[in-house]
Formats: sequence, structure tokens, C-alpha cells
Amino acid sequence: MGDDLGDDWWKNEGASEPEEESEQEKQPRKDVKTKPEKRKMMTEKNPKAKKKKTNDQKERVIPQKKEKEDQQSSEPKRKRKRKKKTISDVLATSEPKPGSAADLQDLLTQYFSDKRSVIELEELKLHNSCFLSSNDLTHTLSSYLKQVCPKWAKIQKQHTEKSSAVILIVCSSALRTIDLIKQLTAFKGEAKASKLFAKHIKIEEQVKLLQKGVTHIGVGTPGRISALIDKEGLNLKALRYLIVDWNWRDQKLRRMVDIPEIKLDFMKLLESGVLAACREDKVKIGLF
Repeated sequence: MGDDLGDDWWKNEGASEPEEESEQEKQPRKDVKTKPEKRKMMTEKNPKAKKKKTNDQKERVIPQKKEKEDQQSSEPKRKRKRKKKTISDVLATSEPKPGSAADLQDLLTQYFSDKRSVIELEELKLHNSCFLSSNDLTHTLSSYLKQVCPKWAKIQKQHTEKSSAVILIVCSSALRTIDLIKQLTAFKGEAKASKLFAKHIKIEEQVKLLQKGVTHIGVGTPGRISALIDKEGLNLKALRYLIVDWNWRDQKLRRMVDIPEIKLDFMKLLESGVLAACREDKVKIGLF
């Protein structure tokens, strides 16, 4: 009959299952292979993760810096100290102006304002008659002296006083002294001009030279001229004209009275008897 299969099929039904399991055990499991691959992937991703952390740290630091910069920008900025304008800065942007009697009078007032009483300051004021006409920046030294001293030839012959000079020209340096003596050629004629500065010349030697012969024109620095007056190597008996090299400027565009040391010496020279002689109408001052 068709139902007879020769075996009891239900008895063998359970025996086939262990064989399938054994075949499955022989085959390598897919789960075992995938696990190490995942670990490799994880190890490869780890450095990237670290990089991300460092980038995150940078991103955290940058905003802090920006915040500090914003705070600094919000704070009021300190005002920079303005540099004081020097004489050179002022003169570089303006045209030079010739000196006048009022300029010298203002200089005297400013210098002695804290050294003299009100009454003494009044005594320092000089009348307009004490001044010669000032150089208008068109004259050479010779042409200027010819204008302010037209009777020079007669005055020159009459001068016989030793250790004295008829004209004293005051300037800022030894080099300027030599330059001015060269400019005197057209004016002085046979008159003798002496160099009165400290460079390379001892004061004792200058005293002896002034005592030996007659000096008509003395050209020098205020410091040495004052020292010669103090040592009685030079007197003001024959002095009639004090010419101040007022308008000339050095490489830094400074005038003689703009240099503190020379300005101080010049004030001492004026105090040594020049101002008194001006008030007595014996000496006249000219600004060249």
C-alpha cells in the first residue's frame, strides 16, 4: 500500500536535526568574523574622535579670545600723549620773520620775570632810542653795518682805547664767528677785528692780545665775551654798538636765543653793563 514507506518515518524525524546542527558547527559562524572587523573600524575611528576633541577645544578657546578682544575694544582707549612741537617743527611750516626791538624786550621780560621785582622789571625796559633799525633779512652784515653806522671811517680813526671795541658782534658759535668776520671785509676797511670765542683759544691769551693793540670790532660768543669782561680783559668804555646775530639759524633752525646755554650767557652779557650803558644812551643794540 501507498502508506507503507518501509520505515517508521516519525521515529527518524528527530535524528536528522543533530546532523544539521553538526554541519552548522563545522561551518564558521558569520558572527565571529564580523566582531574583529568592527573592532578594527573602531580603532581607526578613534584618532578622528581625538581630532574632533582638539578641534572642539580650539573652538572653545577662540570665542574666549574674541570675548577678551571685544572687552578690550569696549574699554576706553588711553589717550596718547601729544609730542610737544619743537622749534624746528614750527619753523619748518612757517616763514622766518626778522627780529625786532619788541622781540628782545619780550625776551628780557620773560627771562627776568621770576628773578626781579616789579620795579626792577620796569627798569629793564629799554626805550626805542636804545635800538638801531633791525635787519629785514635783505642785508649782508657789511651792508647792514653801513646802514646803521654811516660814519664808520671817522669813528674808526678816533678809536684809540686798548682792551675795548667800538662794535661787538655777538653770535652763537666759533664757526659762525669766523663766517661773520669774513663778511666784514667790505665794511671794516683798515679796522682790526678780533675773534672772541673759547674754542682753541685760552682766555689769558685773548686778554694779552686785547691789551697789546687797538681792537675796533670784536666778534664772538656771549660766554667768552662775558668772561673777558669779568677778568677785565675787555671793557665797555669805547663800546657804541652791540650787534646781535638774531636772525641766523643753525641746522636745527634754532636762533642764538633758542639755545638755553647761549641764551643764559647772552643774558649775563646784557647784565654786565650793556643794559646800563643803553639806558645812559651810550650803547645802541641792533638785531642782525
